[in-house]
Amino acid sequence: MQDRLENFKRTVRANRSYRRFFEDVRVSDETLTDLLELARTTASGQNNQVTRFALVSEPDRCQDLFKLLRWAGALKDWDGPEAGERPSAYIVLVSPKKVNAAWDEGIIAQTILLGASEIGLGGCMLGSIDRLEICNTLKLDPETQWPKLVIALGKPKEEVVIEDVRQDQNLKYYRDEKQVHHVPKIVLEDLIIR
Repeated sequence: MQDRLENFKRTVRANRSYRRFFEDVRVSDETLTDLLELARTTASGQNNQVTRFALVSEPDRCQDLFKLLRWAGALKDWDGPEAGERPSAYIVLVSPKKVNAAWDEGIIAQTILLGASEIGLGGCMLGSIDRLEICNTLKLDPETQWPKLVIALGKPKEEVVIEDVRQDQNLKYYRDEKQVHHVPKIVLEDLIIR
């Protein structure tokens, strides 16, 4: 049992927020569908299952969607991945405008990203998005198919490392001079209330 837990820990640690990709390595519709099959059976508040998915993998549509996303708010001098480093696929999580399904969306997105990590892909959850323009671009009905979250996917082109820090230290992620992305995470002993 401990071996299985150690394997899962490796998967979780490998599942970082990747923001630069090998754009020419395409993600197939079959792979996107397989990832959704994982997500389909996740927990859902009152089992309402209100979230639906718009899949985007064609290069032109990926470029259209890319323009409607904002990347890495803590990296003030970075506007997002350059051409050649952009995601090669997206999954847009949508639900009716007035439905709050944030827990479901988080569980679904994490499950998709864990599955992606298992097959050598990576991704990033994006909530800073132009929702109305996404509706227009993807021809979604804004009342019943309101974009809540976008998952960018692709073959990661960057190294992301976790740094253990104490709870009173700086938690902002950053890139070093070699463009390695550092993500501070509070050590376990500071998270447990005794």
